[in-house]
Amino acid sequence: LDRANFGPGKIDGYYGDFTTKALALYRQSRGEEPSSAPSKEASSTTAPDTEGLDLASVDPVFITYTVTEADLAAVGELPAEVEEKAKLKWLPYTDPVEAIAEKFHADRDFIVQLNPGISENLQVGDEVKVPNVEPFDLEAVKEKKDGEPEGDKKSEAAPVVTVKVRSETNMLELYEDEKLTAAYPVTIGASNNESPAGDWKVKGVALLPTFRHDESMLKRGERSSDFHMLQPGPNNPVGVTWIALDKDGIGLHGTDDPDAIGRASSAGCVRLANWDVVRLLPKVTTGVAVSIQ
Repeated sequence: LDRANFGPGKIDGYYGDFTTKALALYRQSRGEEPSSAPSKEASSTTAPDTEGLDLASVDPVFITYTVTEADLAAVGELPAEVEEKAKLKWLPYTDPVEAIAEKFHADRDFIVQLNPGISENLQVGDEVKVPNVEPFDLEAVKEKKDGEPEGDKKSEAAPVVTVKVRSETNMLELYEDEKLTAAYPVTIGASNNESPAGDWKVKGVALLPTFRHDESMLKRGERSSDFHMLQPGPNNPVGVTWIALDKDGIGLHGTDDPDAIGRASSAGCVRLANWDVVRLLPKVTTGVAVSIQ
């Protein structure tokens, strides 16, 4: 599912709601009837109905990855307090295991499970067992930041792209010429700071954005003069990409906490895992329609 761009959420070795939702949308994209929902008695280790899917085609499920200098360069000290974070010029990963987990769309504990005895002091050249998915490339995001954002490129032959964010399922659906081609789990706004329902358009894109941390805005949706500016990095609260909508202060963006996708609430925006928002980015040129339902 992950490799087909129908995100099942972080890969953690268990089946969850997002697995079921992603599979249903994947089948829909292929013109099939969605699988029936699992029973309430089904556990997180019970596989969903995969009849008709060529599971053997994804082998090998796991690969061996060699730690690079770039992986370690993205790691550094990260204080817990917002005031201290605001003093930093870059918000890094806290250790190499976190960096590897995000790179391969996985839960940190799952990486540890796959690699018994793994150390937080991984070195260049160390080998790690990881899920066989398209790696999230932080360095590629850095390289694009100073150039023309990929999301701004559009040819005359490009399909008509629309995005639908469904609050009922916490899934974002991507359509090209009205055909469903991808879907990703999201977090949306809470009842006191709801994501604005309606039809919007993409206004612009910022790679490696800064974030204005305003407690009043986050908790009550009211902007105040008491705030801290947080610099870019994978542990910036809006992640590595901000896709602005033509609704002030609202956008689609990454996160510093992929564990919370679909399990917590945002301050009105639509939050995706960093590895999913960078896959969405090339499709959402300025003017693309985004419906929040």
